Amino acid sequence: MKGFFYACGLLISGFCLAQESTPKVKAAFFDGVAVVGYVDHGAFINFTGPNINLTYHNTKFILGMLPSLRIKEDKSEGTRNSAIMPTLGAGLTFVYKKIALQVPVYYNTKTSTQNGNWRVGIGLGYSLK
Repeated sequence: MKGFFYACGLLISGFCLAQESTPKVKAAFFDGVAVVGYVDHGAFINFTGPNINLTYHNTKFILGMLPSLRIKEDKSEGTRNSAIMPTLGAGLTFVYKKIALQVPVYYNTKTSTQNGNWRVGIGLGYSLK
């Protein structure tokens, strides 16, 4: 009877643990991707934040939040905002080996001269992991 249970245990563990599926979807807090890019007549620097990603061989697709520093000169009259402002964006990042390509979106708030709207950008970066 012991032999039967050992055989069943080995058979079950062989089916459950021996094979690993190639594509993996997982959630992450930080993926270690640093990106510099352009959006709305200014630049941004960000690191990928909380996200959901899919890994397949040497490529990774990341959909998540992008804590960023936006660098843009404020050309409004009167009082002006700082040229460097922290902001949160969202977007899609594609990583092949160590090179990252990113398409972020950032929201520009409503001002006295413009309505609030979303702006799409483009960025290039490096994966630290």
